[in-house]
Amino acid sequence: MLNLGNTFNICCFLDNNNYASIYHQNEAILAADALDTLSCNAGNAFSALQQYYDKQPDWLFGHLGYDLKNETFNSLQSLHPDHINFPDLFFFRPRFIMQLEQGRVRIGGWNLDHAGAALIYDQCAAMPVSHSAHRSAPASAAYLDKEAYLESVRALQRHILRGDCYEVNFCRENYITDAVVNPLTLFQRLNTLSPAPFAAYYRVNDKYLVCSSPERFVQKKGPLVISQPIKGTIRREEDAAADAFNRLALQQNSKERAENVMVVDLVRNDLSHTASPGSVKVTELFGIYSFAHVHHMISTVTAIPEAGVPFTEIIRQAFPMGSMTGAPKLRVLQLIEEYEKSRRGLFSGALGYITPEGDFDFNVVIRSILYNEENRYLSFPTGSAITYYADPGKEWEECLLKAASMKKILE
Repeated sequence: MLNLGNTFNICCFLDNNNYASIYHQNEAILAADALDTLSCNAGNAFSALQQYYDKQPDWLFGHLGYDLKNETFNSLQSLHPDHINFPDLFFFRPRFIMQLEQGRVRIGGWNLDHAGAALIYDQCAAMPVSHSAHRSAPASAAYLDKEAYLESVRALQRHILRGDCYEVNFCRENYITDAVVNPLTLFQRLNTLSPAPFAAYYRVNDKYLVCSSPERFVQKKGPLVISQPIKGTIRREEDAAADAFNRLALQQNSKERAENVMVVDLVRNDLSHTASPGSVKVTELFGIYSFAHVHHMISTVTAIPEAGVPFTEIIRQAFPMGSMTGAPKLRVLQLIEEYEKSRRGLFSGALGYITPEGDFDFNVVIRSILYNEENRYLSFPTGSAITYYADPGKEWEECLLKAASMKKILE
C-alpha cells in the first residue's frame, strides 16, 4: 500500500501498528492521487477548510501546521526561519482510498466501480516490497547549542516563577543540510524501530513527513469528540520485573501526574468552547500505556458538541494541542515564539482525515522526520516540558536522547 501511494505526488498513509484501542477504526489507511487540493496559510484557513468540505462532502486527508496558532490567536506571529515549507494547512480529496482491517482491504474512490477497485488492488499487489537505499545523511546541527538551550530553560523557569505560566513545551530543531535520503526507507526504519499507533507517511509533492507518533490530538466519531493528551514518560526495560517497576513508578510519580492533570484541564477547557453544557468528561485519568521503548501516561477527555457547531470550529478551539504548548496557552505560545529559534511548521501540528459525514481523526506530529527534497533540508525537532522544578541539564540530556534515536534512523 505504501509503495503504491508513493507513486503519486500526493499521498497519506496512516498505520496504527496493531495497537489495541476502542477508538481505532482501521489498521492502516492509504489515500492517494489528489482530485483537488486546498493549500493556505494562517488567516482564514479554518473557514477555507469548512468551505472546501461543504462544496463537496467527501474524504479529505491532510495536515494542520503549528503556525495556525496565528489564526486561533490573532495576536501571534511567526518570524523564525522555516526550511521545510509545508503550508500551514493542506488537504486533498483522494482519487482512491484503501482501508485495511482484520485481514481485509476495502477500496473506494471517486467514480470507482468494481473493475477500477480490482485494478488498484492488482497494482498494489504488484508493487515491490523492498525500498531503495539512500546515502547516509551528513552530520546534524541544531539552532540551539547547549549553553543557549540551558539559558533559555532558565529564562522560562523565571517566567514560571513570576507566574506568567505553569508549564511550557520547549523544542529545539535538529537539522541536516544537503541531505539526500529516501523517505520511504526512513519510514520503514522508523516504523520498525519504534512502531506507534499514529504512525504516518505523508507526501505533498517534494515535501515529506515520516512520523512515529504515539499521540492522538482529537477525534470525532458520531456525537462524541475525544482527545488523548500524553504527559509522562519512562523508558522500558528488557527485564520484566524492572519494566513493571518502571511502569508503577510512572503511575505514582507526582511530578508526571501534576503535568498530566494540567494538560487535561487545558483540554477540558478547549473542548468546552464547542461542547454541550455538562458533556465534557475525563473518562480516564493517568492511564499507563506501553510502547516499544517507553511507557506513557495518557488521559482521555470526551465531549459532545452542541448541535450545529461546524467541525472545523471544534478543531480550531482545541488547536494547537495543549500537550505541545503548555498552560496558559496564549502566554506559552508567546514564550515559545520568543525562545525557540526556528519555526515548528508541521512539527507539533496534526495529520489526519475528515470523513464524508464530517467526522475526523488527527494525530500529534511528534517523533518525526521532515524532509524537503528540493532544497535537501531535513529536520527532526525534539523537545520536553519545562516546569519550575525541571533540571535544565536533564532536559538537555532528554533532547539529546530523543535526537539520538532519530539519528539512528538516518545512519
